[in-house]
Amino acid sequence: MAVPPSLSHPELVAVRCMLVDDNAGFLDAARGLLEQEGMVIVGVASTAAETVRVAAELHPDVTLLDIDLGGESGFEVARRLADDPALDPGLLIMISAQDEDDVADLVEASPAIGFLGKPALSAVAINRLVGAADHRGYI
Repeated sequence: MAVPPSLSHPELVAVRCMLVDDNAGFLDAARGLLEQEGMVIVGVASTAAETVRVAAELHPDVTLLDIDLGGESGFEVARRLADDPALDPGLLIMISAQDEDDVADLVEASPAIGFLGKPALSAVAINRLVGAADHRGYI
């Protein structure tokens, strides 16, 4: 009997995630992948305003936030989320199709705990960043 994909990583803790990206196709693909790997996607958003509203309602453990939300800066959204304690977006992880080297300084200056390139997005990678944040005292 095959082990269901959601049980194939017993070391992972079910993390409640919110996905933020202006590309509906990416949101669908990322949601499917992460849910298959055992993560719980509690909400998705495509704009800054929607991100703020959903974070305030759902209080995810982790918010995966695209750096470029069309005409809006994901870094500005990250600052807005982090600056308002009523929003409680959980840990912020910036995501992008851009190369990490191209955005490293911006990520470092942001309230995010780290960065994941979209091709590297996985439950294992998210849990690795969350674990590292725990060791650095973010949690």
